[in-house]
Amino acid sequence: MRRLLTRFINRVLLSELFTPAMGIEAEIHTQGRRKLVVGLGNPGMEGTRHSVGMVVLGALATRLGVADRWRGDKHVSGEVITSEVEHTHVVLLRPKLLMNVNGVSVAKAAGKYGIKPEDILLVHDELDKPLGKIAIKHGGSARGHNGVRSCVDCLQTDVMPRLRVGIGRPTGKTSVERHVLGRFSSEERKVLDSVLVQSVDLLLSQLSQQDSQQDSQSPSSPAGGRHAAQKRKERERSGSPAQDPAAASAASSAEAAAQS
Repeated sequence: MRRLLTRFINRVLLSELFTPAMGIEAEIHTQGRRKLVVGLGNPGMEGTRHSVGMVVLGALATRLGVADRWRGDKHVSGEVITSEVEHTHVVLLRPKLLMNVNGVSVAKAAGKYGIKPEDILLVHDELDKPLGKIAIKHGGSARGHNGVRSCVDCLQTDVMPRLRVGIGRPTGKTSVERHVLGRFSSEERKVLDSVLVQSVDLLLSQLSQQDSQQDSQSPSSPAGGRHAAQKRKERERSGSPAQDPAAASAASSAEAAAQS
């Protein structure tokens, strides 16, 4: 029931109209390659484990020398920076919506800046990896992450690559909710410092690659993710044996023989 309610909220928020891109945004539409990097999280809770994606995005902005250029954009329900990495126009996005509906902000930004889903890089926390571990995942399911699920729902595809930043699972009797909404301890912050460096290095590597990652899908997202899989199913249905000319002819002959 909660998931259906969230999906309904996604749809309602996406129905809000926004104006066409102007100025710098219009230039990004017309010149060169472009990518969107999103730090998933809850606004105002950047210090929590669940919002570590926003912290990584902030570290990326600092490395690029644009950390003082964040500006609010009501048309995408978030804060953005436009920059450039190796001749690639890059938009950094911090959604100003709650994690469960982050996808609304991502979809609006993708529409405004004319960026394809496969060129949207999501940065988010990962329970199934310990703190200190990071990994790139090329599309596939949300694996229980509500922010990623919202993005998949709003963009209607799961091809978006993700940088998964490990935060580890809770120990003892601590609930998952309390764990992810809690802040890093002083010892964990020491580890986080090196994680931020590694994460930014990996992001810059991804952004500077000249070829799209769409040809190197993970096993969980074969040949382009959910959207492509749906199209393959449609083709399979339209190409059923009953439509084969030889089979149709044989069937007609058999029917005629039965009626004679």
